[in-house]
Amino acid sequence: MELKNVIAISKEGVSIKDLKGLRDMMDSLIYEAVFSEGEKKTAFLLLIKEIAKAAGAVPASIQTLYEEMGKSYPGFTVPAMNIRGLTYDTSKVIFRKAMEMNVGPFIFEIARSEIGYTKQRPLEYSTVVLAAAVKEGYQGPVFIQGDHFQLVRKNYLADSRPETDYVKGLIKEAIEAEFYNIDIDTSTIVDLEKETLKEQQRPNFEMTAELAAYIREIQPAGIDISIGGEIGEIGKKNSTPDELRAYLDGFKETFKAGKWISKLSVQTGTSHGGVVLPDGTLAKVKIDFDTLRTLSDLARKEYGLSGAVQHGASTLPEDAFHMFPETGTSEVHLATGFQNIMYDNKTLPSEFREEVYGFIKTEYAKEWKEGQTEEQFMYSTRKKGFGPLKKKWWDLPSSVKEPIMKELADKFALLFSKLKVVNTTEIVKKTVKPVVVKKEINTELLGL
Repeated sequence: MELKNVIAISKEGVSIKDLKGLRDMMDSLIYEAVFSEGEKKTAFLLLIKEIAKAAGAVPASIQTLYEEMGKSYPGFTVPAMNIRGLTYDTSKVIFRKAMEMNVGPFIFEIARSEIGYTKQRPLEYSTVVLAAAVKEGYQGPVFIQGDHFQLVRKNYLADSRPETDYVKGLIKEAIEAEFYNIDIDTSTIVDLEKETLKEQQRPNFEMTAELAAYIREIQPAGIDISIGGEIGEIGKKNSTPDELRAYLDGFKETFKAGKWISKLSVQTGTSHGGVVLPDGTLAKVKIDFDTLRTLSDLARKEYGLSGAVQHGASTLPEDAFHMFPETGTSEVHLATGFQNIMYDNKTLPSEFREEVYGFIKTEYAKEWKEGQTEEQFMYSTRKKGFGPLKKKWWDLPSSVKEPIMKELADKFALLFSKLKVVNTTEIVKKTVKPVVVKKEINTELLGL
């Protein structure tokens, strides 16, 4: 079937003539778009994104839900999921499981670092997610988030302006790709040599304010992008109430550009990906849930935020996740656990895994730290095996991918249940009204 038989394109935009026919075509459409190049790739991705909006899957900001959470915590924690590889297949599973369990708030996200090593620029990432929504028949707001849009400390201290301009460029690219949720992480430039907490946090809250003002300046009409801040560099010492107040009071004094941040990431004992022991297994993580409860309560009651955000949680034991809603955590970030399922599922051919590992050993040999075992090196570096080999991952046969997706589906079901987001679609319908932002498509490049 040809594309022109299922959609129509006019000055008013894209309309759908045959939704079933379109859904049947989506696997091949998104594949062709992702593996096209140059201007044709951009045009193709934009077209699929417009198709998704016409089909009812609309990129949205979670801001208004988080404002409601700031007034009255509804008892659930929003999962924010970083998808590094097999993104289309994994996103389909997430939508399918969310519809099956009546889940309202769930976020797809990708970090600054991940955009680089997974070779998923914002436009590609958002479009692949939206294509999955169409394929599965999902209709409603789709929350897509820029995670850890971070100032790299050594770059910033060497010359602050180029580093700041780079992050602003990434923010602009992400907003154009319809990421309407962005987490700013300038906790990397906290100055611990200063005497008072406020002066230690000053570089952090001043740069968050500058980047947040830029977001407010360029966000589309009718949309307030949900912005997150961060006080605790993940993997360092635990955050304190005094640090939270120093940061938020300073931010409040500095930021005068509209709605301010909706949530705050803190440190409570985790590290991204977990801590790997010499045999390649993960050390047990102890999260300070008392700190998480205290900071979430404080963020809500004194500042009207949705609560505190927990990073680096996907490798926690399953019996820990129920604690996030119990402690009033507003959002939890999950990434490495999904990657581990992809690599460690027994149906992944050993020769393919060895091909990926061989690539990593060759390309990233300089990252092998002194004293690391091969298991530790591979565990910490294999996230970089998705981007350069993206097509090979995508081309894995269904006999390999289906068991991986089944295991992922079980994981998402468990997370949705433990985080208490089951049967939450009504609160999202009441609080979030997605705004359709139409984008120009170069139809000539696509022969349409």
